[in-house]
Parts: sequence; structure tokens; C-alpha cells
Amino acid sequence: MNTDTNSKDREMSIQAPSEKPTASEQPDAGGFAGDTRSDQTFGDAVRSYAQRVRGGDMGSLPAVLGLVVLFVVFGLANDRFLSALNLANLITQAGSICVLAMGLVFVLLLGDIDLSAGVAGGVAACAMALAVVNLGWPWWAAVLVAIACGAVIGLIIGVLRAKLGIPSFVVTLAFFLGLQGVTLKLIGEGGSVRVDNPVIRGLTIANLPVAVGWTIALVVVLAFAGLEIYNYRRKKALQLTHSPLGVVVARAIAVAVVVLGVTFVLSVNRSVNPRVEIRGIPYVLPLILLLLIGMTVLLRRTAYGRHIYAVGGNAEAARRAGISVDRIRVTAFIACSSLAALSGIIAASYAGKVSASSGAGNTLLYAVGAAVIGGTSLFGGKGRALDAVIGGVVVATIANGLGLLNQSSYINFLVTGGVLLLAAGVDAISRRRRSATGL
Repeated sequence: MNTDTNSKDREMSIQAPSEKPTASEQPDAGGFAGDTRSDQTFGDAVRSYAQRVRGGDMGSLPAVLGLVVLFVVFGLANDRFLSALNLANLITQAGSICVLAMGLVFVLLLGDIDLSAGVAGGVAACAMALAVVNLGWPWWAAVLVAIACGAVIGLIIGVLRAKLGIPSFVVTLAFFLGLQGVTLKLIGEGGSVRVDNPVIRGLTIANLPVAVGWTIALVVVLAFAGLEIYNYRRKKALQLTHSPLGVVVARAIAVAVVVLGVTFVLSVNRSVNPRVEIRGIPYVLPLILLLLIGMTVLLRRTAYGRHIYAVGGNAEAARRAGISVDRIRVTAFIACSSLAALSGIIAASYAGKVSASSGAGNTLLYAVGAAVIGGTSLFGGKGRALDAVIGGVVVATIANGLGLLNQSSYINFLVTGGVLLLAAGVDAISRRRRSATGL
């Protein structure tokens, strides 16, 4: 009888964390976004956030501060860095890294790794290019085939990891090697397939009309502000914990400044040729925004997202709480490889071709680095889609800024590796401090 009672108590204690996210799961947006007591003032929220930072719950704050430092340093070192033309190039360069890093967040949240994500994207991009060039398929059908190809790869990896219990490092390393052979078979060693389709190519080299760009920017700003105010009023009416009104307003203003500022810079003519006019937001930016919103809603507002965090935090506890751990693992790898396929399409659009080396080399390392630099934990259970985007911009900024300074390639590798090591160290120290303080 006592044994049954104790068992029920353990079940209740296991289920409790899945009902409410922990402090590390609360979206912080680099600031004071976590829910606080309903009677807190703005000053109280600031002090509470400072206390969480001191306790190790820093989120993406180090990456945001690092990005600010990089912009200041590169902006002072080279006048062209902050030009509208270079900022537009920076966005397109970061596109494929950000999308691949967002895919990796799914498996990193589980404490796993996918070493094959980069080459999986290369294989998917190869399938897309061959479907368009050799088979004459429309672009949308070729893109669907590429994403389906990525999903199948993720399904196989996920089943091997979940059902056979093979460590993800071993499974994905095998696929990393094997998928490169698939690309070589399809294209041939040293060969390539040009990506000339205007829609696919225009993803990174074409721009939205200025009016459309401003419309999207205003919709994003107003929608975010409206959602923040709605959540504030709803939680206050239900007497639930919520952020102070000052924090809500500060978040809305911060998003408005970033979104409208980027839109303004990209709306000016950035052409170096006086006879040619180049204005507007690159098409890849709204795509990343849509993926960011969709993935954020999926991870933060759905039971599936909460289950991912639960499995990443404690797989055995999640299993005892009734969560299908195997299903979560399989679907996480499917999501990762599907986004890797989309990343491969963006990379092919930017390069204008697909080659035997697409997705290989340092592609995966940069994406993993982007996710970790942004604040996603390698230990599982902590991370956001926004972390991947911020980290991707950091990685692209390093490459872009050092390129403008005409630095050798080895400098880029050293700096990026150093930043990744620093981010991993901060993650480990933060994890230790959170354990010590109980956050």
C-alpha cells in the first residue's frame, strides 16, 4: 500500500514540470521576457532578470552582446561594413546557416546531435536541381521533393536512434559519410548542376518591392505588440503571473526598432552603379521570419514542444509521465533533416549551383556553432529557434567582417572556433551555476 502511494507521488512530481516551463524554457528575447509576479514593477522585473543572469540563466544575452561588439568593431574598422549593400549581403549569407541551425535545435534540445544535417541538405538540393534541370519539373514540385528527401533521411536516422538505441553521434556520422557518396553518384566527382530557375535563384538574389517590405514590417510590429498586450490583459484578468506593463512595452519597442530599422536600411538604394537601382528586403529574410515564428509557436505553445523540452531535460521522467520518447526523437530528426533540406535549397540559390561538395566541409560545424553561440545548450532541454537565428547572424558577421578586412581564411577559422569555445564554456558554467542556485 505504501509502495503504491509512493509510486503515485513520484508520478505527480514527474508530471509537474511538463505543465509549466522551467526558467530556462521561458522565452527571454535577450531581456525581461519571463513571466513574473503580478505585483512586480518594471524595476522589480529588471532586478529579477539580473538575479537570473547571475544565477546562470543568461539565455541569448552573451550572443546579443557579442553581436553588438562585432558590429561596432567591424563598423569602425571598415566603412563598407555598415553599408546597406553589405548588410543585405550579410542577411543572404546568414540565411542557410540560420535555417540549418534552427533544424539542429530540435535534436540539440534532446541532447542529441546530427552530424549529417549539412550533407542531407546537399543531397536534397541535388535532388531539387536534377528535378528542375533534367526532368523539367516546376520549381515548387522540385522543392517538395527536396524537403521530402530530407524528411526520409531524418526518419531513417530517427528510427535507428530511437528503436535500436544507436548513439546519434554514430548514426549521423555514418550518414555524413554515406550521403556524400549519394551526391557523388548523382552528380559525379567534380561535377555540378546549375540552378537557373528564377524563383529558386531569386530567393537570395532578388528583393521584395519596397512597399511590400514596409507592409510586412508594419504587420509584424503591430501583430507582436497586439499579441503582447492581449496576453498581458488576459493573464491579468485571470490573475495569472505576468510581466509588468513596462516590460511588455519595452519588448514591443525593441522589436519595432529592430524590424523597422532593418526595413529602412534595406529600402534605400544600395547599388554601386548609378544606372541600376537595388532596393528592398531579400526574399530569404521573410522566409526565415516565417520559419522563426512557426518554430517558436511549435516549441513554446504546443504540447509537442513541451514534450521535446521534457525529454531533453529528463528522458526517463518524461517516459514515466506518459510521453512517447521514441516518437519525439524520431519526429525531431525528421524536422531537423527537413529544415536541412530547405537550408540546402537556400545555399544552392545563393551559390547558383549544386556540386558534389554541397553541404559538406564546414557547413554543419558553422550551424552547430550558430545554435550553441545563440544560447542552445549542448546538454539538452534548453534552447529556442531565436537562438539559432542570433547565432547564425554572429557566425555570418564574423566571416563577412573579416572578409572585408582582407584577413586570411585561417583567421576566420580561429575566430569562429574561439567564439564557439567561449559559448560552450559559458553554457557549461551557466549550467553549473543554475544547478547550484536551483534555477
